[in-house]
Amino acid sequence: MTPAPPRDDTRTLATVAHTAFFLLLGASLLRFLLRHPGDPRTPWIIALSVTLALLYVLGPALGAAPTARRLLWLGLVVTTWVVLVVLAPSFAWCAVPLFFTALRTLPPRAAIVLVALLTAFVVTAQLQLSKSFDPNLLLAPPAVAALATAVFVHMERQAQAQRTLIDDLIRTRRELAATERREGTLAERQRLSMEIHDTLAQNLSSQQMLLQAADRTWDTDPATARAHVRTATGIAAHGLAEARRLVHDLAPSELADGAGLAEALRALDAGPDIEVRFHLEGTPAPLPDRVQSALLRIAQGALANVREHSGARTAALTLSFLGDQVVLDVADDGHGFAEPRTDAAERGHGLPAMRARVRQLGGTLTIESTPGEGTVLSAAIPLEPAP
Repeated sequence: MTPAPPRDDTRTLATVAHTAFFLLLGASLLRFLLRHPGDPRTPWIIALSVTLALLYVLGPALGAAPTARRLLWLGLVVTTWVVLVVLAPSFAWCAVPLFFTALRTLPPRAAIVLVALLTAFVVTAQLQLSKSFDPNLLLAPPAVAALATAVFVHMERQAQAQRTLIDDLIRTRRELAATERREGTLAERQRLSMEIHDTLAQNLSSQQMLLQAADRTWDTDPATARAHVRTATGIAAHGLAEARRLVHDLAPSELADGAGLAEALRALDAGPDIEVRFHLEGTPAPLPDRVQSALLRIAQGALANVREHSGARTAALTLSFLGDQVVLDVADDGHGFAEPRTDAAERGHGLPAMRARVRQLGGTLTIESTPGEGTVLSAAIPLEPAP
Protein backbone atom coordinates (compact mmCIF):
# COMPACT_ATOMS: atom_id res chain seq x y z
CA MET A 1 0.00 0.00 0.00
CA THR A 2 1.34 3.44 -0.90
CA PRO A 3 1.75 5.70 2.16
CA ALA A 4 -0.30 8.86 2.33
CA PRO A 5 1.64 11.92 1.21
CA PRO A 6 3.06 14.08 4.02
CA ARG A 7 0.98 17.01 2.82
CA ASP A 8 -2.20 15.14 3.87
CA ASP A 9 -0.96 14.90 7.48
CA THR A 10 0.00 18.59 7.42
CA ARG A 11 -3.42 19.53 6.06
CA THR A 12 -5.15 17.49 8.79
CA LEU A 13 -3.06 19.14 11.51
CA ALA A 14 -3.84 22.58 10.09
CA THR A 15 -7.58 21.82 10.05
CA VAL A 16 -7.49 20.68 13.68
CA ALA A 17 -5.52 23.78 14.70
CA HIS A 18 -7.93 26.13 12.88
CA THR A 19 -10.95 24.44 14.46
CA ALA A 20 -9.40 24.59 17.94
CA PHE A 21 -8.58 28.28 17.51
CA PHE A 22 -12.14 29.29 16.65
CA LEU A 23 -13.58 27.09 19.42
CA LEU A 24 -11.24 28.66 22.00
CA LEU A 25 -11.91 32.16 20.67
CA GLY A 26 -15.68 31.65 20.81
CA ALA A 27 -15.53 30.08 24.28
CA SER A 28 -13.35 32.92 25.60
CA LEU A 29 -15.70 35.56 24.20
CA LEU A 30 -18.74 33.78 25.67
CA ARG A 31 -17.02 33.48 29.06
CA PHE A 32 -16.23 37.19 29.10
CA LEU A 33 -19.80 38.18 28.17
CA LEU A 34 -21.27 35.89 30.83
CA ARG A 35 -18.93 37.00 33.61
CA HIS A 36 -18.77 40.70 32.76
CA PRO A 37 -22.22 41.81 31.60
CA GLY A 38 -22.38 45.52 30.86
CA ASP A 39 -18.62 45.92 31.14
CA PRO A 40 -17.39 49.06 29.28
CA ARG A 41 -14.70 46.92 27.63
CA THR A 42 -17.32 44.75 25.91
CA PRO A 43 -17.44 46.67 22.57
CA TRP A 44 -13.66 46.56 22.34
CA ILE A 45 -13.56 42.86 23.22
CA ILE A 46 -16.15 42.02 20.58
CA ALA A 47 -14.45 44.17 17.93
CA LEU A 48 -11.02 42.68 18.65
CA SER A 49 -12.46 39.14 18.63
CA VAL A 50 -14.06 39.69 15.22
CA THR A 51 -10.85 41.30 13.92
CA LEU A 52 -8.76 38.39 15.18
CA ALA A 53 -11.14 35.87 13.60
CA LEU A 54 -11.06 37.68 10.23
CA LEU A 55 -7.26 37.93 10.30
CA TYR A 56 -6.98 34.25 11.12
CA VAL A 57 -9.28 33.35 8.23
CA LEU A 58 -6.93 35.16 5.82
CA GLY A 59 -3.99 32.97 6.86
CA PRO A 60 -4.55 29.90 4.61
CA ALA A 61 -4.87 32.14 1.54
CA LEU A 62 -1.31 33.42 2.09
CA GLY A 63 0.23 29.93 2.10
CA ALA A 64 2.66 28.42 4.59
CA ALA A 65 5.90 29.80 3.16
CA PRO A 66 7.57 32.55 5.24
CA THR A 67 6.94 35.35 2.74
CA ALA A 68 6.80 39.03 3.70
CA ARG A 69 2.99 39.05 3.55
CA ARG A 70 2.80 35.89 5.65
CA LEU A 71 5.13 37.34 8.29
CA LEU A 72 3.15 40.61 8.36
CA TRP A 73 -0.06 38.62 8.79
CA LEU A 74 1.43 36.63 11.68
CA GLY A 75 2.57 39.84 13.33
CA LEU A 76 -0.94 41.34 13.07
CA VAL A 77 -2.53 38.20 14.50
CA VAL A 78 -0.14 38.05 17.47
CA THR A 79 -0.48 41.79 18.15
CA THR A 80 -4.29 41.65 18.06
CA TRP A 81 -4.25 38.64 20.38
CA VAL A 82 -1.89 40.39 22.81
CA VAL A 83 -4.15 43.46 23.02
CA LEU A 84 -7.15 41.19 23.48
CA VAL A 85 -5.44 39.29 26.32
CA VAL A 86 -4.45 42.57 28.03
CA LEU A 87 -8.12 43.58 28.05
CA ALA A 88 -9.43 40.08 28.88
CA PRO A 89 -6.89 37.51 30.18
CA SER A 90 -9.33 34.66 29.55
CA PHE A 91 -8.39 34.81 25.84
CA ALA A 92 -4.88 33.58 26.70
CA TRP A 93 -5.56 29.93 25.80
CA CYS A 94 -6.12 30.94 22.17
CA ALA A 95 -2.33 30.93 22.03
CA VAL A 96 -2.19 27.12 21.73
CA PRO A 97 -3.31 27.04 18.06
CA LEU A 98 -1.05 30.04 17.46
CA PHE A 99 1.87 27.83 18.50
CA PHE A 100 1.29 25.64 15.44
CA THR A 101 0.80 28.68 13.22
CA ALA A 102 4.15 30.10 14.34
CA LEU A 103 5.90 26.73 13.92
CA ARG A 104 4.50 26.33 10.38
CA THR A 105 5.37 29.90 9.34
CA LEU A 106 8.73 30.76 10.90
CA PRO A 107 12.13 29.05 10.82
CA PRO A 108 12.58 26.62 13.75
CA ARG A 109 14.64 28.91 16.02
CA ALA A 110 12.48 31.99 15.45
CA ALA A 111 9.33 29.90 15.96
CA ILE A 112 10.59 28.50 19.28
CA VAL A 113 11.43 32.04 20.49
CA LEU A 114 7.92 33.25 19.58
CA VAL A 115 6.33 30.20 21.25
CA ALA A 116 8.32 30.94 24.41
CA LEU A 117 7.14 34.58 24.41
CA LEU A 118 3.52 33.55 23.87
CA THR A 119 3.82 31.01 26.68
CA ALA A 120 5.19 33.63 29.07
CA PHE A 121 2.30 35.93 28.17
CA VAL A 122 -0.19 33.09 28.81
CA VAL A 123 1.34 32.40 32.24
CA THR A 124 1.13 36.09 33.14
CA ALA A 125 -2.50 36.31 32.02
CA GLN A 126 -3.50 33.18 33.95
CA LEU A 127 -1.82 34.41 37.13
CA GLN A 128 -3.80 37.65 36.80
CA LEU A 129 -7.03 35.67 36.63
CA SER A 130 -6.17 33.59 39.68
CA LYS A 131 -7.08 34.99 43.08
CA SER A 132 -4.21 33.08 44.70
CA PHE A 133 -0.93 31.55 43.58
CA ASP A 134 -1.48 28.27 41.72
CA PRO A 135 1.56 26.20 40.65
CA ASN A 136 -0.45 24.61 37.83
CA LEU A 137 -0.92 28.01 36.21
CA LEU A 138 2.83 28.52 36.31
CA LEU A 139 3.82 25.06 35.00
CA ALA A 140 0.93 23.91 32.79
CA PRO A 141 1.31 26.45 29.93
CA PRO A 142 5.07 25.76 29.46
CA ALA A 143 4.39 22.03 29.54
CA VAL A 144 1.65 22.33 26.90
CA ALA A 145 3.83 24.57 24.75
CA ALA A 146 6.82 22.20 25.02
CA LEU A 147 4.66 19.18 24.16
CA ALA A 148 3.05 20.92 21.17
CA THR A 149 6.43 22.09 19.88
CA ALA A 150 8.00 18.65 20.29
CA VAL A 151 5.12 16.92 18.50
CA PHE A 152 5.18 19.39 15.62
CA VAL A 153 8.97 19.25 15.18
CA HIS A 154 8.86 15.44 15.24
CA MET A 155 6.11 15.35 12.62
CA GLU A 156 8.01 17.81 10.42
CA ARG A 157 11.16 15.70 10.60
CA GLN A 158 9.21 12.56 9.75
CA ALA A 159 7.52 14.32 6.83
CA GLN A 160 10.86 15.59 5.54
CA ALA A 161 12.37 12.12 5.83
CA GLN A 162 9.42 10.66 3.95
CA ARG A 163 9.69 13.30 1.22
CA THR A 164 13.41 12.57 0.88
CA LEU A 165 12.71 8.83 0.68
CA ILE A 166 10.05 9.33 -1.99
CA ASP A 167 12.39 11.56 -4.01
CA ASP A 168 15.13 8.94 -3.75
CA LEU A 169 12.75 6.19 -4.86
CA ILE A 170 11.56 8.22 -7.84
CA ARG A 171 15.12 9.08 -8.84
CA THR A 172 16.18 5.44 -8.49
CA ARG A 173 13.24 4.27 -10.57
CA ARG A 174 14.11 6.74 -13.31
CA GLU A 175 17.76 5.69 -13.24
CA LEU A 176 16.78 2.02 -13.48
CA ALA A 177 14.43 2.76 -16.37
CA ALA A 178 17.17 4.72 -18.16
CA THR A 179 19.64 1.88 -17.59
CA GLU A 180 17.18 -0.68 -18.94
CA ARG A 181 16.56 1.48 -22.00
CA ARG A 182 20.30 1.83 -22.62
CA GLU A 183 20.87 -1.89 -22.19
CA GLY A 184 17.96 -2.65 -24.50
CA THR A 185 19.30 -0.22 -27.09
CA LEU A 186 22.79 -1.73 -26.94
CA ALA A 187 21.41 -5.26 -27.19
CA GLU A 188 19.28 -4.30 -30.19
CA ARG A 189 22.24 -2.60 -31.89
CA GLN A 190 24.36 -5.70 -31.34
CA ARG A 191 21.63 -7.94 -32.74
CA LEU A 192 21.21 -5.74 -35.80
CA SER A 193 24.95 -5.55 -36.39
CA MET A 194 25.18 -9.35 -36.25
CA GLU A 195 22.19 -9.71 -38.58
CA ILE A 196 23.65 -7.24 -41.08
CA HIS A 197 27.09 -8.88 -40.92
CA ASP A 198 25.74 -12.40 -41.36
CA THR A 199 23.34 -11.55 -44.19
CA LEU A 200 23.73 -8.28 -46.09
CA ALA A 201 27.48 -7.88 -45.64
CA GLN A 202 28.20 -11.48 -46.62
CA ASN A 203 25.91 -11.22 -49.64
CA LEU A 204 27.56 -8.00 -50.80
CA SER A 205 31.02 -9.58 -50.37
CA SER A 206 29.97 -12.59 -52.41
CA GLN A 207 28.52 -10.36 -55.14
CA GLN A 208 31.72 -8.36 -55.28
CA MET A 209 33.89 -11.46 -55.73
CA LEU A 210 31.57 -12.92 -58.38
CA LEU A 211 31.41 -9.68 -60.34
CA GLN A 212 35.19 -9.34 -60.18
CA ALA A 213 35.56 -12.90 -61.43
CA ALA A 214 33.10 -12.20 -64.22
CA ASP A 215 35.04 -9.11 -65.20
CA ARG A 216 38.29 -11.08 -65.40
CA THR A 217 36.79 -13.87 -67.57
CA TRP A 218 34.40 -11.78 -69.65
CA ASP A 219 36.57 -11.80 -72.76
CA THR A 220 38.22 -15.24 -72.41
CA ASP A 221 35.27 -17.26 -71.05
CA PRO A 222 31.96 -15.46 -71.61
CA ALA A 223 29.86 -18.42 -70.48
CA THR A 224 31.59 -18.60 -67.12
CA ALA A 225 31.35 -14.81 -66.74
CA ARG A 226 27.60 -14.88 -67.41
CA ALA A 227 27.24 -17.69 -64.86
CA HIS A 228 29.00 -15.54 -62.30
CA VAL A 229 26.65 -12.65 -63.09
CA ARG A 230 23.58 -14.87 -62.76
CA THR A 231 24.86 -16.17 -59.43
CA ALA A 232 25.49 -12.61 -58.26
CA THR A 233 21.94 -11.66 -59.34
CA GLY A 234 20.52 -14.52 -57.25
CA ILE A 235 22.58 -13.44 -54.26
CA ALA A 236 21.33 -9.84 -54.72
CA ALA A 237 17.73 -11.07 -54.71
CA HIS A 238 18.39 -13.03 -51.56
CA GLY A 239 20.01 -9.95 -49.95
CA LEU A 240 17.00 -7.82 -50.89
CA ALA A 241 14.72 -10.31 -49.17
CA GLU A 242 16.93 -10.23 -46.09
CA ALA A 243 16.89 -6.41 -46.07
CA ARG A 244 13.09 -6.39 -46.23
CA ARG A 245 12.97 -8.88 -43.37
CA LEU A 246 15.19 -6.64 -41.25
CA VAL A 247 13.02 -3.62 -42.02
CA HIS A 248 9.92 -5.61 -41.08
CA ASP A 249 11.54 -6.67 -37.78
CA LEU A 250 12.16 -3.01 -36.95
CA ALA A 251 8.44 -2.20 -37.23
CA PRO A 252 6.53 -1.84 -33.92
CA SER A 253 5.77 -5.22 -32.38
CA GLU A 254 2.25 -3.97 -31.57
CA LEU A 255 1.52 -3.98 -35.33
CA ALA A 256 2.89 -7.46 -35.90
CA ASP A 257 0.75 -10.37 -37.10
CA GLY A 258 -1.58 -8.03 -38.98
CA ALA A 259 -2.82 -6.13 -35.94
CA GLY A 260 -4.43 -2.83 -36.98
CA LEU A 261 -3.52 0.62 -35.74
CA ALA A 262 -6.81 1.01 -33.85
CA GLU A 263 -6.24 -2.20 -31.89
CA ALA A 264 -2.66 -1.17 -31.08
CA LEU A 265 -3.78 2.28 -29.86
CA ARG A 266 -6.58 0.78 -27.79
CA ALA A 267 -4.03 -1.41 -25.97
CA LEU A 268 -1.77 1.49 -24.95
CA ASP A 269 -1.56 2.69 -21.37
CA ALA A 270 0.18 5.51 -19.49
CA GLY A 271 0.80 3.84 -16.13
CA PRO A 272 -1.36 2.80 -13.18
CA ASP A 273 -2.36 6.34 -12.18
CA ILE A 274 -3.68 7.52 -15.57
CA GLU A 275 -6.81 6.27 -17.30
CA VAL A 276 -6.42 6.08 -21.08
CA ARG A 277 -9.50 6.10 -23.31
CA PHE A 278 -9.56 5.39 -27.05
CA HIS A 279 -12.07 6.71 -29.61
CA LEU A 280 -12.35 5.85 -33.29
CA GLU A 281 -14.09 8.31 -35.60
CA GLY A 282 -14.89 7.98 -39.28
CA THR A 283 -14.68 4.94 -41.54
CA PRO A 284 -11.34 3.14 -41.08
CA ALA A 285 -9.24 2.88 -44.25
CA PRO A 286 -6.10 0.84 -44.95
CA LEU A 287 -3.00 2.77 -43.93
CA PRO A 288 0.55 2.32 -45.19
CA ASP A 289 2.85 0.54 -42.75
CA ARG A 290 5.01 3.60 -42.21
CA VAL A 291 1.96 5.76 -41.41
CA GLN A 292 0.71 3.21 -38.86
CA SER A 293 4.16 2.93 -37.34
CA ALA A 294 4.58 6.72 -37.11
CA LEU A 295 1.17 7.30 -35.49
CA LEU A 296 1.73 4.51 -32.99
CA ARG A 297 5.14 5.89 -32.00
CA ILE A 298 3.66 9.40 -31.68
CA ALA A 299 0.91 8.08 -29.40
CA GLN A 300 3.45 6.25 -27.26
CA GLY A 301 5.66 9.34 -26.98
CA ALA A 302 2.71 11.59 -26.16
CA LEU A 303 1.51 9.25 -23.40
CA ALA A 304 5.04 9.15 -22.00
CA ASN A 305 4.99 12.97 -21.82
CA VAL A 306 1.58 12.86 -20.13
CA ARG A 307 2.89 10.43 -17.54
CA GLU A 308 6.14 12.31 -16.84
CA HIS A 309 5.15 15.97 -17.05
CA SER A 310 1.41 16.68 -17.05
CA GLY A 311 0.14 15.47 -13.68
CA ALA A 312 -2.99 14.26 -15.51
CA ARG A 313 -5.50 11.69 -14.32
CA THR A 314 -7.02 10.83 -17.70
CA ALA A 315 -5.85 10.86 -21.30
CA ALA A 316 -7.87 10.39 -24.49
CA LEU A 317 -6.62 8.99 -27.80
CA THR A 318 -8.79 9.79 -30.83
CA LEU A 319 -8.06 8.33 -34.27
CA SER A 320 -10.08 10.10 -36.98
CA PHE A 321 -10.34 9.09 -40.63
CA LEU A 322 -11.29 12.21 -42.58
CA GLY A 323 -11.11 10.93 -46.14
CA ASP A 324 -8.01 12.70 -47.38
CA GLN A 325 -6.14 12.52 -44.08
CA VAL A 326 -5.86 10.60 -40.82
CA VAL A 327 -5.64 12.55 -37.54
CA LEU A 328 -4.45 11.35 -34.15
CA ASP A 329 -5.39 13.51 -31.13
CA VAL A 330 -3.91 12.94 -27.67
CA ALA A 331 -5.63 15.02 -24.96
CA ASP A 332 -4.99 15.08 -21.20
CA ASP A 333 -6.49 16.89 -18.20
CA GLY A 334 -3.11 17.88 -16.69
CA HIS A 335 -1.84 21.27 -15.57
CA GLY A 336 -0.87 22.37 -19.10
CA PHE A 337 1.51 25.24 -19.85
CA ALA A 338 1.37 28.86 -20.93
CA GLU A 339 4.41 29.34 -23.17
CA PRO A 340 4.05 28.37 -26.83
CA ARG A 341 6.29 25.43 -27.70
CA THR A 342 8.51 25.61 -30.78
CA ASP A 343 11.17 23.31 -32.15
CA ALA A 344 13.87 25.49 -30.60
CA ALA A 345 12.17 25.66 -27.21
CA GLU A 346 11.34 21.98 -26.87
CA ARG A 347 13.62 20.04 -24.60
CA GLY A 348 14.49 16.36 -24.86
CA HIS A 349 13.84 14.14 -27.84
CA GLY A 350 10.11 13.37 -27.57
CA LEU A 351 8.43 16.28 -29.34
CA PRO A 352 11.21 16.87 -31.91
CA ALA A 353 11.06 13.16 -32.82
CA MET A 354 7.27 13.40 -33.25
CA ARG A 355 7.63 16.45 -35.50
CA ALA A 356 10.28 14.68 -37.56
CA ARG A 357 8.06 11.61 -38.06
CA VAL A 358 5.10 13.72 -39.14
CA ARG A 359 7.23 15.94 -41.37
CA GLN A 360 8.65 12.91 -43.20
CA LEU A 361 5.10 11.89 -44.09
CA GLY A 362 4.11 15.40 -45.22
CA GLY A 363 1.86 16.00 -42.21
CA THR A 364 1.59 18.57 -39.43
CA LEU A 365 1.87 18.40 -35.64
CA THR A 366 0.11 20.98 -33.46
CA ILE A 367 0.04 21.41 -29.68
CA GLU A 368 -2.57 23.42 -27.79
CA SER A 369 -2.44 23.97 -24.05
CA THR A 370 -3.94 26.22 -21.38
CA PRO A 371 -2.69 26.38 -17.78
CA GLY A 372 -4.95 24.27 -15.61
CA GLU A 373 -6.94 22.90 -18.56
CA GLY A 374 -4.63 20.26 -20.02
CA THR A 375 -2.93 19.79 -23.36
CA VAL A 376 -4.02 18.52 -26.79
CA LEU A 377 -1.49 17.14 -29.28
CA SER A 378 -2.73 16.60 -32.83
CA ALA A 379 -0.90 14.80 -35.63
CA ALA A 380 -2.47 15.03 -39.11
CA ILE A 381 -1.06 12.97 -41.99
CA PRO A 382 -2.42 13.24 -45.55
CA LEU A 383 -3.51 10.09 -47.36
CA GLU A 384 -3.23 9.30 -51.02
CA PRO A 385 -6.64 9.10 -52.70
CA ALA A 386 -7.89 5.59 -53.34
CA PRO A 387 -7.72 4.53 -57.02
